Amino acid sequence: MPHTFSIDNEQLSAYLQQHVEGFIGPVTLEKFSGGQSNPTYKVTAQSGVYVLRRQPPGKLLKSAHAVDREYRVLNALKDSDVPVAKVYHLCEDINIIGSMFYLMEFCDGSVYWSASLADIDSNERRGAMYSEMNRVLAALHRVDVDAVGLSDYGKAGNYFERQLGRWVSQYNVTELQPIPAMHQLIEWLEANIPNDDGRVCLVHGDFRLDNMMFAKDSPHVIAVLDWELSTLGHPFADLAYQCMQLRMPAGMGTIDGLKDIDRASLGIPTEDEYVAQYCQRMGIERIDNWAFYLAFSFFRLAAIAQGVAKRAAQGNASNEHANKVGSFVEPLAQMALQVILSAK
Repeated sequence: MPHTFSIDNEQLSAYLQQHVEGFIGPVTLEKFSGGQSNPTYKVTAQSGVYVLRRQPPGKLLKSAHAVDREYRVLNALKDSDVPVAKVYHLCEDINIIGSMFYLMEFCDGSVYWSASLADIDSNERRGAMYSEMNRVLAALHRVDVDAVGLSDYGKAGNYFERQLGRWVSQYNVTELQPIPAMHQLIEWLEANIPNDDGRVCLVHGDFRLDNMMFAKDSPHVIAVLDWELSTLGHPFADLAYQCMQLRMPAGMGTIDGLKDIDRASLGIPTEDEYVAQYCQRMGIERIDNWAFYLAFSFFRLAAIAQGVAKRAAQGNASNEHANKVGSFVEPLAQMALQVILSAK
């Protein structure tokens, strides 16, 4: 039986029948593997198949695991050009299953964990999939946040200054032992924040290949997943974060990157080509301060990994591989320092 944190299926079924139109129980739950953050379950009921995402049990960092924000942004994007799963209900009553959760549709597509798209047998299709991710990212950054009701979804002002402050403080409370490279990186980032250029849009916060669900028979994205880190922010944060993922080596974290891989032989664009595609779609000429955006992305991922390691040390991480994630913190910081060095 999959580990489900002892959810009472009968109680959950009765609750969903009462609050979700057309829902008919009984239910069976199966926890999806992968993912370090909000435990996610496949819910099979008489009325169909659904997905449930919940906050993990245990003491949580302030603002972490905000499934209510995920629900809100998915609901806001339902009629936009950004493909998302349909959401049905948010339950803020922690007495039903022990924590806040929401129910959404089950999208039947494919998720890829290797940035080289090794499972795809055609260069043309690989290129089309990268172009599609690029299109979806630009579509996200063009969403009119006022029109979709998200004008208060984040704070105004310098996004990178706020984000850096947030992740430095979260890193400091989760650090298990001093990591000199992280402290060196923090010092550089704090001294090199670009001036606020006034760009504000909806950002995903974790925009990467394995958070895209593709159609099984075409290169189209049918749903962008895992919106926990979304906010109003700076568009280049998402772009740099995805490019950072592609720079990473194989075997580090959940996705195998493209470090030392010949992209042209696979039909995959170079980083410069990918950024140029994005700029063209957004109607901008170029991106200044690219080294900062990349280095910040490495730092933030390292800070997230440290948080997972801390939860593992406390015994309440949602994935048994969480301990391993802590070993990625220093290498990520070193990669960021290398980006800074090579940009000089």
